[in-house]
Amino acid sequence: MGGSRSPGATLTAGVLAVAVAHMGVARADDDAGPGASARVGSDAASAETEGTQTRTKDRGEQPWILRWRPERNMGEIGLYGGAFFASEDHDLYDPITAPQKPLWLASPDIGVRAGYFPLRALGVEAEFSAVPARVRTHNDDFAFVYGIRGHVVAQLPFYSVVPFFLIGYGALGVRSHVLVLGNDIDPAFHYGAGVKVNINRWISARTEFRNIISASSANQSSGTLHWQALVGLAVTLGREKAKPQPRPEPPVDPDRDRDGIPNEVDECPDVPGVAPHGCPDTDGDGFRDSEDACPEVPGVAPDGCPAKDSDGDGIPDHLDDCPFEAETYNGYEDLDGCPDDVPQKIKEFTGTIEGIVFDFNKASIDPSSKPKLDEAIAVLKEYPDVKIKIVGHTDAVGTDEFNRTLSEERAAAVKQYLVDGGIDASRITTEGRGSSEPVASNDNEEGRAKNRRIDFEIVSAGPQPPAEADESD
Repeated sequence: MGGSRSPGATLTAGVLAVAVAHMGVARADDDAGPGASARVGSDAASAETEGTQTRTKDRGEQPWILRWRPERNMGEIGLYGGAFFASEDHDLYDPITAPQKPLWLASPDIGVRAGYFPLRALGVEAEFSAVPARVRTHNDDFAFVYGIRGHVVAQLPFYSVVPFFLIGYGALGVRSHVLVLGNDIDPAFHYGAGVKVNINRWISARTEFRNIISASSANQSSGTLHWQALVGLAVTLGREKAKPQPRPEPPVDPDRDRDGIPNEVDECPDVPGVAPHGCPDTDGDGFRDSEDACPEVPGVAPDGCPAKDSDGDGIPDHLDDCPFEAETYNGYEDLDGCPDDVPQKIKEFTGTIEGIVFDFNKASIDPSSKPKLDEAIAVLKEYPDVKIKIVGHTDAVGTDEFNRTLSEERAAAVKQYLVDGGIDASRITTEGRGSSEPVASNDNEEGRAKNRRIDFEIVSAGPQPPAEADESD
């Protein structure tokens, strides 16, 4: 079966290649330009405008390659002829009255078909084929082979030359003398490909190649392959006639002031402006110049002038809860504009936290540290805006690399304890500084014990001011 497929497939590929080449030449020569390609979906005649007059463009003015493309709801009625190449191993016989005998390799094949294409690219067809065949016997006995089938056709509808593929199902039968092959009919699956050429409004030519798969024995347990090579003519029905196009309205300039904002939404359509209103705004603060008390300087509501900052703390008066008292920038509620102090509970958890102990040379927290850490959890829950950094330190015993790693692991262990206690991990960062920042001598045990510590640093304790406020502070 695989060997018999090559000739048909090669021929089909050649036909399709020629069709595609013709399509490319026609596209290059198409005087309609790019617009014609954009109108591939419209099969009615197009319209041309000359001044204020509109006329209908007849199909005859289009290149032939575009003139007779498939359209929706078209029908076809046709005749075809060609050759039927029968498999030697077939089930076209009555096993009760006659043995299986091979047919001539090639027999004439004629038939009729009717099709309907509700979509330009997809349709259905039904057909009947008649094959006056001869049986390979010493008398060359006659056998009438026939096919009844239906199939779905998928086609490329962009040009008058239309490559297509079909697949379907039907029956393949034989009628002959009872002692030759007898009478028989079997189900048959088929598929194929080809090219249609729509010559004009009414006539279409077609060539195609098919495989027909049917049973190879009476018990229907195996299959065999027959070939068809066909050409035909069809009458095409249902093409749309040219439709007159309405006279176009006089052209309207959609953006008179050329500011990129369409007239219908531009509040100043004759003067270039900026989004969203389309009116001039010299300082770009969102207040149109006609309403801006300070049109040359960016400002804020209500008059477009720069915001006042009476206490000079970088927070404009309209956002400052204490416009005449400067904000104390200490990491605690630095955006309300009022002087304040860090709460005592937060201060107590700033700096070295006494009472956090680890196992020797490990990052595991000693159970004796639990009360202190639980107290830290309670304070962090009471002040949910507080963000902290946990910094680990070690003594100088051991290498710098070992001490730095150990301090990082210990800081991470404290963070994990706080997170397990219900504190959001995003509020806590960690750092290990090893033995680089001693607070006592590393020459005695007392000093080394002080150097082995955990520090809490307050990163922020509430909403922070914008960057410009920090710079002006």
